[in-house]
Amino acid sequence: MAGEGVRVRPEESVPASGGLAPAAGGGSVPTSPTVRSVWRGGRLIALLGLIVVAVATAVVLLGPDRGAQRFLDPDDTSLQGSKALAELLRARGVTVDRVDSAEAARALGGDRLLFAGDTTYVDTSALASLPGDRLIVGFYDLPTLAPNVDPVPEAVRERSRDPECALPAATAAGSAYIGGVAFEVPDGGTGCYPSHEGSTLVSFPNGSGTTTVVGSASFMTNLRLAEDGNAALALNLLDTGKPVTWLVSPDTPPAGDLAGTEGRSMYDLMPAGVGWSLVMACVAVALVAFWRGRRLGPVVVERLPVVVRAAETVEGRGRLYRARKARARAADALRAGAIDRLTPRLGLGQGADSREVVAAIAVRTGEDAQRVGAALYGPSPETDDELVALAGYVDHIERKVSEL
Repeated sequence: MAGEGVRVRPEESVPASGGLAPAAGGGSVPTSPTVRSVWRGGRLIALLGLIVVAVATAVVLLGPDRGAQRFLDPDDTSLQGSKALAELLRARGVTVDRVDSAEAARALGGDRLLFAGDTTYVDTSALASLPGDRLIVGFYDLPTLAPNVDPVPEAVRERSRDPECALPAATAAGSAYIGGVAFEVPDGGTGCYPSHEGSTLVSFPNGSGTTTVVGSASFMTNLRLAEDGNAALALNLLDTGKPVTWLVSPDTPPAGDLAGTEGRSMYDLMPAGVGWSLVMACVAVALVAFWRGRRLGPVVVERLPVVVRAAETVEGRGRLYRARKARARAADALRAGAIDRLTPRLGLGQGADSREVVAAIAVRTGEDAQRVGAALYGPSPETDDELVALAGYVDHIERKVSEL
């Protein structure tokens, strides 16, 4: 009835998040995250992570190795190699011999120019006694190959610089792309391409020849050789009328350098910063988990009882039926409700069939049995007017049965 209401029991409450929520069958269902919900929410992130790991692994395993592209390698045609410079020297009649060890450099003998571009895995102490000119790149082996030169503490940005010196090789070339490391000019030496800290090219006599040290050798690579006066400076430094011993570091250290690693674990061979890196990674993962984790709030308790008018429920359901044009379903609901209410009033059991119900109503009310049967068990109405008429007649039958 429209005036009747529905009361909610005081012990019922509505959870804001987490806990258990009422289910349709009277039980309860969990609202906290489950394995399935977590997987559905995070499977895209997991898939992207797997793709990133797979791409990184492929780059590391299938990418070019160090032997394929090496800085200042006279046989390397990549942008970091120096194949172009080596071919220019050979075209000018200069002999260029590529070596990857101190023993190979000593075996060449004679009065030569030693160009040490990469000495990572080379025993430079064996090169110190070689006579002749030297061209050294960087500052790692200066105490052995150029003991009179001291680098300044701060790095120098690589850019085009003017020589600003009287060294013929630099003045003839003009500006060049150089920087990296600056050096203090030793006594009797010449400094070119200066910066605020020092000179990025230093040349001085070494007794049996001339030693030249450059802060960087980018101007000798295939990428930079054609810019400014880079080619001219590189050719002037290397073309001294002597054969060139072009030293390139081997791909792996000599076997003797690995002799001391026997009997040591993998953790002993790791750099000291690996442990701190793992700690920082764990902290980052914990912070992300705390940031993205779901936070469950307290249970929200309503002021009860709550009165819900029955008419509101009936009207709302009626509007839904009308919006969907569900005349058959509305008629079935009307008939099922009427039969449930009429059966006990007629003294019939729950299992009474349609014939017994129709006969009992006809006898009780005096209505035509055929019309009663069509109203309660007949076909569904096809129009709204037929549905309204059916509802009115069913209500008429219920009223008559209740009055008698």
